[in-house]
Amino acid sequence: MKRYISFITFLTLTVTIIPAIPVYISGNSTYSETEKPEKSEKETEEYYNILDVSTGEVLKVSKLDYITGAVCAEMPATFETEALKAQAVTAHTYAERQCMRERENPTPELCGADFSNDTNKFQGYFTVNQAKQFYKENFDLYYSKISDAVSEVWDYTIYYDDEPIISAFHSMSSGKTESAENVWGSDIEYLKSVDSPQDISAPKYLEETEYDCETIKNKLISEYPEIQLDDDYTKWFEIKEVSDAGTVLSLRAGDIEITGNDLRSVLLLRSAVFEIECKDNKFIFTTKGYGHCVGMSQYGANAMAQEGKTWREILEHYYSGCTISKEKD
Repeated sequence: MKRYISFITFLTLTVTIIPAIPVYISGNSTYSETEKPEKSEKETEEYYNILDVSTGEVLKVSKLDYITGAVCAEMPATFETEALKAQAVTAHTYAERQCMRERENPTPELCGADFSNDTNKFQGYFTVNQAKQFYKENFDLYYSKISDAVSEVWDYTIYYDDEPIISAFHSMSSGKTESAENVWGSDIEYLKSVDSPQDISAPKYLEETEYDCETIKNKLISEYPEIQLDDDYTKWFEIKEVSDAGTVLSLRAGDIEITGNDLRSVLLLRSAVFEIECKDNKFIFTTKGYGHCVGMSQYGANAMAQEGKTWREILEHYYSGCTISKEKD
């Protein structure tokens, strides 16, 4: 499991941070619809067009194959089947919303594709060959398990106000998920804080990251060249405001004020839910959970599945007020 988490860190530091999400929320673009080639009705219904950033080729991938590959990349195959189904529906919802956004405001860099396989910008996705390399001797067992789960739900989508939602997810919360407003500054009705108490039992829920003072100083100055740091290192940080879910909303670093997510990015912390201890010319950051903590907690979803909850119940818990139905024509 540690190996899987490390891999996901490399892929999506931050599904964890998810760099595409703030853009996804704003949907800002200055380009017109006429700049994107039209798709046939059949392509729109049955396929996604994915730009392979390594070759520049636009690949036509069936929706079923894409969603299966997304679940392979984003959730451990050892998780419960109902959790895998919930992940499949979030993956489909993500893709449908991205397609809608591209139809409305095409991105020239995508060359007519719906999204690319650049995991710094879009959700993770494994081809069958990549899944074989990742699962190795367990490929037949794990790929079959995920394929079977996906095949039951792949055409379901999560909607709010008749549109696919921003189906944000993360590895594990602090025990309570965070609101989109506190993380990205946008108040989204269905991305509110909800209880996820099972997360506290997840592996590596509580983690310590240690830095010496010189390293901290260099990292802060590199990111904030104008920052002024006191000669007394114990005065470098002061947490000012914390959310109900534990996210550090604001803190003083030297003579400037930043957010917990800002510091998380600078120091590559597992989450913005942290405490700071300084001693012996070192700083110890104790984090809770892993990821941005918005939307569905994957470990929380797995725990709910272990308790007998269905994929629908999982999604309805984490995305409150939404409806789940078959893909609309």
